[in-house]
Amino acid sequence: MDSSMIGKIEKAKRYAAEKERRVIFKAFRVSLEGDNNTWAVSFEDGRWSCGCHYFTTHGLCQHTMTMERVLGSMLPPTPEAVAATA
Repeated sequence: MDSSMIGKIEKAKRYAAEKERRVIFKAFRVSLEGDNNTWAVSFEDGRWSCGCHYFTTHGLCQHTMTMERVLGSMLPPTPEAVAATA
């Protein structure tokens, strides 16, 4: 392994250790395995989307809340959270 790769590995470790400050998800799509179905959950422009019926009628669901818990502080604040703190 050359010395430049060693430096890259060390920098990657540092970035990963500082993930709350360095990694911010802007948009993504995942498949979430529920108990009965697999759901498409997406995040774009600070807004969640899910294909389940509950999300359609309520604007949130267990699938989007799961992803919020998994990703935690790496997500940017949602517009609702920003409005609540204003």
